[in-house]
Amino acid sequence: MKNLLIIALLLLLFRIEADAQFLDSLQVQAGTNVSVASKDYQPLWLVSNRFGVFTDQKYDFSTHVKVTNSHRIGAPVSIYDENDKGLYISYGADVYNNDHFNKNLIKEAYGRVRYKNLTFTGGRFEQIIGEVDHDLSSGSLGVSGNALPITKLNLAIEYTNVPLTNGWFQFKGMFSHGWMGEDQFLKHAFLHEKNLYVRLGKHKLKFYGGIQHYAVWGGSKEGFVTTDRSLGGWWNVVTGIEVNDGSVANNRAPNRPGDQRGIIEYGAEWEDENFRFQLNNQTPFDSGQGIDVRNVDRLLSLNITNKREGSILKKLTFEFLHTTQSNDFYGIQYRESYYNNGNYRTGWEYNDRIVGTPLFANRWRANKYFPGQYVPFDWNAPANTIYALNNIVNNRVLGGHVGAIFALSDDISTKTLVTYTKNYGDFRIGAFSPFKVQWYTLQEVSWNVPKTQLSLKGTVAYDFGDLSTNIGSMVGVEWHLRQ
Repeated sequence: MKNLLIIALLLLLFRIEADAQFLDSLQVQAGTNVSVASKDYQPLWLVSNRFGVFTDQKYDFSTHVKVTNSHRIGAPVSIYDENDKGLYISYGADVYNNDHFNKNLIKEAYGRVRYKNLTFTGGRFEQIIGEVDHDLSSGSLGVSGNALPITKLNLAIEYTNVPLTNGWFQFKGMFSHGWMGEDQFLKHAFLHEKNLYVRLGKHKLKFYGGIQHYAVWGGSKEGFVTTDRSLGGWWNVVTGIEVNDGSVANNRAPNRPGDQRGIIEYGAEWEDENFRFQLNNQTPFDSGQGIDVRNVDRLLSLNITNKREGSILKKLTFEFLHTTQSNDFYGIQYRESYYNNGNYRTGWEYNDRIVGTPLFANRWRANKYFPGQYVPFDWNAPANTIYALNNIVNNRVLGGHVGAIFALSDDISTKTLVTYTKNYGDFRIGAFSPFKVQWYTLQEVSWNVPKTQLSLKGTVAYDFGDLSTNIGSMVGVEWHLRQ
């Protein structure tokens, strides 16, 4: 179903392209990256928060071709303008080859329609959900850009003025329906996403807050359970009511259908012509009990953007992550195991990568640190061989993170990441007990070669601590064609 959706959207939009001969905003990129590490896997920041396109192997080649185009309907505008509120159609595809030339994957294949503040997107496309800095953050607790994008239909509205408030009160939101595919414990499950934010302020200082809601639902597994995939079942997920979706025995009280979780996010921002300062908080919850003032688990971020022309320091991010409480103010039977679920045993993971923060570890990653102790599950194996609440094995983390972007010249820029973590595993006694201290670092240099359409990038990453000592590097070249 999801593949047919992607193909149909692309054929329709490319037909529009052919009929109208719109090539005004055509962009083509092609590039390749070579990565190598001292271990049989890569340092964390060489493979994480890259939308799942790089393999976690000792060495590999990753090559891609990306084509995008957009055009305005009904007006003589030759290029896409994000500030123009007219009707736009855009589309694109980004195809990768990696795993020593043995694997092809589609990172993006989408069609998009935007009119005024509304945008509808269908297919597979890059998306980071949350107010964290998209260039420097360790990763949003909701959707971080760590995993391969999930195929979905997405309707979003940008910040829009509330009537009669003279621009002082605004709201924005998003509503999605997606397909999780077969690489899951419960097959062919759906994804439901929505969020709603409000913002107060009209001038330099603004305050905002919102809530994100995620649910994987409607899956089934032979010999285990078949859950409700009906329209009524979808509505039960959307509203978050407690009901038996087919996964609860008759002698037990119903719970919320599917695998549900969310983020409460709020913050403040101050911006003038030279700087932007943002203080942001994300508080996670995997059940209703997590929505509690006693919940101190959070990702706290301070983001600074320097907009002055000619400045060397362009961006600076500081983050503090705390997820070790895990609802310990409740009895043990009600405590959180973030990103895990008893029925949807894959948890908040897609194609072997955690969808949220990559500072957590699933069995796929933890087995590299502790070989043989956290063997990844075979999601096609019988249900009784796959244990509940046991795929995300390190979700109690305390740490700090710093990121910076420097512009050394008009053509040369650098990115620096330094992350310190204490890793407590999950609620079980395992290989992460006592806690393991780990550092993750990255230094990247990018060069747009003058008078050419080429850009070069060199990256070195070094991890050290109780989990792993590993150094790796990545060298890439990218060719850009803009019509």
